Amino acid sequence: MTRGNFFVSTLLKYALSPLVLLATVGSVEVVTVNTFLSRGLRGTALILSGVIVTACGGNAAQPATSAPRVGGTLTLGGVGDIDVLDPTAGYNTDTHTEERTWTRQLFSYPASKDTSKVNTPVPDVASVMPTESNGGITHGGTTYTIHLRDGVKWNSSPARQVTAQDFVRSFKRMCNPVAPVGAPSYFTSTIQGMAAYCAAESKIPGTAAGIAAYINGHDISGITAPDAKTIVFHLTHATADFLDVIAEPFASAVPVEYLKYVPNSPQFDAHVLSDGPYQITKYTPGSQILLDRNPAWNRSSDPIRKAYVDKIVINEGQTQEAVQQQIQAGTTDMGWDVVVPTPDLTGLTGDPNLTVNSSAAVSYAVFNEQSPNANSAMKNVKVRQAVQYAIDKAAIGQAQGGSKIARPASQILAPGDVGYQPFNLYPTAGDKGDPQKAKQLLAAAGYPNGLTLKLLYPTTQDNPKTAQLIQADLKAAGINAQMISATQTDFSVRYLSDPSSSKRGTWDMALLFWVPDWFGINGRAVLQPMTDGPNYGPNSVDYGDYNSPITNGLVKQALGLPASQAAKVAGLWHQASVQTMRDAAVIPLVNVDVPLYKSSRLQNAVYLPINENFDITNVWLNQ
Repeated sequence: MTRGNFFVSTLLKYALSPLVLLATVGSVEVVTVNTFLSRGLRGTALILSGVIVTACGGNAAQPATSAPRVGGTLTLGGVGDIDVLDPTAGYNTDTHTEERTWTRQLFSYPASKDTSKVNTPVPDVASVMPTESNGGITHGGTTYTIHLRDGVKWNSSPARQVTAQDFVRSFKRMCNPVAPVGAPSYFTSTIQGMAAYCAAESKIPGTAAGIAAYINGHDISGITAPDAKTIVFHLTHATADFLDVIAEPFASAVPVEYLKYVPNSPQFDAHVLSDGPYQITKYTPGSQILLDRNPAWNRSSDPIRKAYVDKIVINEGQTQEAVQQQIQAGTTDMGWDVVVPTPDLTGLTGDPNLTVNSSAAVSYAVFNEQSPNANSAMKNVKVRQAVQYAIDKAAIGQAQGGSKIARPASQILAPGDVGYQPFNLYPTAGDKGDPQKAKQLLAAAGYPNGLTLKLLYPTTQDNPKTAQLIQADLKAAGINAQMISATQTDFSVRYLSDPSSSKRGTWDMALLFWVPDWFGINGRAVLQPMTDGPNYGPNSVDYGDYNSPITNGLVKQALGLPASQAAKVAGLWHQASVQTMRDAAVIPLVNVDVPLYKSSRLQNAVYLPINENFDITNVWLNQ
């Protein structure tokens, strides 16, 4: 699962700059990045078969061996499909990778080998970064006035300028009752009037006409557009991360044409418009996405995307192993939703086309606390704690690449996330699990003879293998796990994002992968959405409906403090992390680095941490 990463550059005075240490072992460069409350990730060296391979702190890039070249077709290969084509609701890293090609935001993240730069938002459609000195930030940090640049156009017929009203419409559309935004609290807790607006909008008829009528007839008090090139936000309180919030692809500009269609419907998918360098010319769900140049796009109006290649082809429905073979053969340039298969890593040691990119990503399992199965066992904290002890995390880490790529996790926060401090409330010897301890807790919970649960997992990446390992672990503890596999789309839409499915008990546990939406002071992008019980509903990423008054209170306190109180903010997020684990809301499995492989012809492959992949809008191809 995606996403979370960011803050306002003017409020980063307390953050220390990354300390980068370089050493050379043979012909391989080792990069170690040490940061404190910075946007960068802590880099580690990956050791495979006694050879050290580069592990970069969120900014790995294969150095270009040629001058930039315009033209050619970039080919990506993958297993699954995007979760949602509609940018308002799309919330997977692979979805955001392709969205970068055809959507624009007020602010976004530049392709850079510099960790501090790649994780710091810069103007995209906005013309300048708002600051107190230029009048963009006023009223004690609660008002943001943002001006738009000229030349950003929709590929409509005829092409027309993207306006401030297109961004106002984006926020209005976020709480539609059909395909709402994935992390509503990012916006409802920061923008004045948005919580009330969303509460009302979520109850309207889910028709195109009903949604359009509401959007056209109602306003969000905290968002105004005094003219076509100016948008003003009034916040509920000063916050250090607002620019990162609105840098999310959720907040992409929305043309008026979108109000003709039900969000995320086949009709919508057939009529998307682009204001980015590419446009979707064909989308066959589960099979292929084709993108061509957007004739309305002008490089001078886009400071982030160079768009060297002419076409982009995303081939889906393959296996991870087949994609790797194609990349090595040169018929595919890079992965889409896949990383290097674990068995291939040792053989690729020393290959210049391989990078292992350190990450704040965590593989985890979530409990469906709404499930009625086994006498509502998932509501019982002792049952959830029993499952914590049952899992052999060391085996899962080994299956996902070995201890230098996948390390056992004991909390959702990862090194590099605000508030991270090591702790483990459910320790077992060697992180190999303790089935006897699990059985004792199950008996104390009223299940002396065990129980049966439904384990849901997507068919992508190492999830099937991980699910099998967990099934065996649970069996040893007296729990029968019924396996439910799903495509990425069904996993996200049919099961997790549909509260009615959860209430029917179609699943009890689900395997997930979380990549922070931004880095640094990013509690809002990690713990808040994952524990956001008060805003549980369609498309919520608090998939299990965990709702703790204690955790909610700690989160509220953390979000209400300015960046000047960074130490207190970090302490509150740590407390929230501990409380989440006391309640056993999730099972953190492993922190996972990202091994990526590219074709030899792919140049300027810069790793974009927010998408866990190379930035496809800035690569070029050798002949």
